[in-house]
Amino acid sequence: MPQSLAMRESLRDRCAEIAEHLPRDVPMTKDEMEQVARRTLAEADLPEGYLGWMMVMISSAFWRESLKAVPPERRLFLLPHCLKHAEGCPAEYDQFGMNCKECGACSIADFRGLAEEMGYRVLVAEGSPVVLKIIVGGYVDAVVGVACLNVLEKAIDKVLLAGIPCMAVPLLSSDCRNTKVDESWVDQMIRTPYEPASQKTKSYVHLMRAAGDLFSTPTLDRLSPRIRSQEPLIETAANLDSIAGMDTIAATEHIAYDFMARGGKHSRPFITLAAYDALTGGACTGATAEETIAAIPDSVRRAAMSIETFHKASLVHDDIEDDDGFRYGQPAVHRRFGSPTAINVGDYLIGLGYRLLSRSDDGDSVPAEARVDVLDSLATAHLRLSEGQGAELLWRDTKDRRLKPLDALKVYALKTSPAFEAALYSGMRLAGDAEPYRKSIRTFSRNLGVAFQILNDLSDFSDDETNKVTAGGDTIGGRPTVLWALALDALDEAGQEQLLQLAEPSNELSEEQRFARVRQIYHSTGVFDTALRLVDKHQERAEKVADEIEPEALRRLFYFLVDTVLERPEIPSPAVVSLGVTAAGLSQSNETTA
Repeated sequence: MPQSLAMRESLRDRCAEIAEHLPRDVPMTKDEMEQVARRTLAEADLPEGYLGWMMVMISSAFWRESLKAVPPERRLFLLPHCLKHAEGCPAEYDQFGMNCKECGACSIADFRGLAEEMGYRVLVAEGSPVVLKIIVGGYVDAVVGVACLNVLEKAIDKVLLAGIPCMAVPLLSSDCRNTKVDESWVDQMIRTPYEPASQKTKSYVHLMRAAGDLFSTPTLDRLSPRIRSQEPLIETAANLDSIAGMDTIAATEHIAYDFMARGGKHSRPFITLAAYDALTGGACTGATAEETIAAIPDSVRRAAMSIETFHKASLVHDDIEDDDGFRYGQPAVHRRFGSPTAINVGDYLIGLGYRLLSRSDDGDSVPAEARVDVLDSLATAHLRLSEGQGAELLWRDTKDRRLKPLDALKVYALKTSPAFEAALYSGMRLAGDAEPYRKSIRTFSRNLGVAFQILNDLSDFSDDETNKVTAGGDTIGGRPTVLWALALDALDEAGQEQLLQLAEPSNELSEEQRFARVRQIYHSTGVFDTALRLVDKHQERAEKVADEIEPEALRRLFYFLVDTVLERPEIPSPAVVSLGVTAAGLSQSNETTA
């Protein structure tokens, strides 16, 4: 970041000039923003190291006019913990972040006081996932914030691509203690005036909210009314005590609806609604979004709900198969009710998914043949997912832990890709004739799904605090991963035996020690780099489909899915420990997986 205030102000002014001439109809992608920032740095003969900072400045300037159109009471002001005076800070923490005591020892209280006086909602939580949840939940429509530069660079991918107006001021250091910021900039940002105006830049926020609203109790009761019981769905998950006085026949329905209404990103129903919108004019992302979304036929909404219902059924069954303890912050269904009841609840959700598709209303604009095509697509996806899950389970229970990279990728294509394909196809088919798009949908979804699953495996080895506690269990004898297959492919015979021994239940090392050894072997064989190259290859293939597809609204959705689904984790380097492992040529591994 530029060291002097004078240089920072000069560059910020230049970014504002550039932003004035950028088209405002759609959000900029990260690549587009990077190109503009690089060009600006080259013109000013400034170093590459300023690139991330420049991108934040350009993004903030780009969104300033859109943010003005949002009243302060619909804005969120995000502050980092590290601005606090670390020694003796009396603040307490809860699930949403830090509760400032306004002791006067740091600038947090001053900024917070000004923002609250203007009507902002304020959150003190560094890079918290709760931010997007607050936005999608409908509580705010724009974000202003202070954060360290690397957090803001990540936010460009996660938040801005969705079309959420956002302005930010980077911290002057990333020390995580007693940090400083250009305070006058923060003051100016908070005081950004409210100037009513219609939405100019397209945004997916309204569709995200519509997808989440499908599983609110009022919408569930309207689109998929319960037959057996009207027992209210409450914040705490259903358990044996809460259903004790309920009719036993009605209990299964109640547990299923309770689980369906609980948690999740609702990405699959979002994709269905967005794909439908893309082939019917794209107005759900524009200035008339709320009115246009309200006119979406209930048949389309039920199709979107059905895909999520099938997904929830698979989660109930997966949690049993993997004996996972928690789901959505609550004990898993089988931990609350036992495996037999959980299996039955999963089966009920499958039946409910098909019932959602079979229902129709008077005056329904969706033709019966379209509904049949969607049903066939979802049935095919269900079969393929079961084949992939079956292959994974059979491998997990075998004594031979050897695996070829190509076989792992085949499992990924079966387990992960069908959900993307079914969600896209359903929305497009209900909008009209999707047959010309069938090949493109399948190619795009297969590559997106495989790349997503590889990244999901890599995230087990990241320092992400949200990473699964069971990462070691997944890796060592848990399920077939392409990382495991790439390592076996790169090792000589002795190295393979050492890796295979780490997956043996009789191994004397603790699970943590075995996982650490696996991580070290993966580093020594270059597995992480090879896996990321595979991600790049599949991403390029997905983007090639997006490049060629029409109309523009559908192309933009495909790009959005690539940019938001394929988030690369940071893999830390391990301590240097000699394991006596030798790698065969990685070139051979690359040829196998190409």
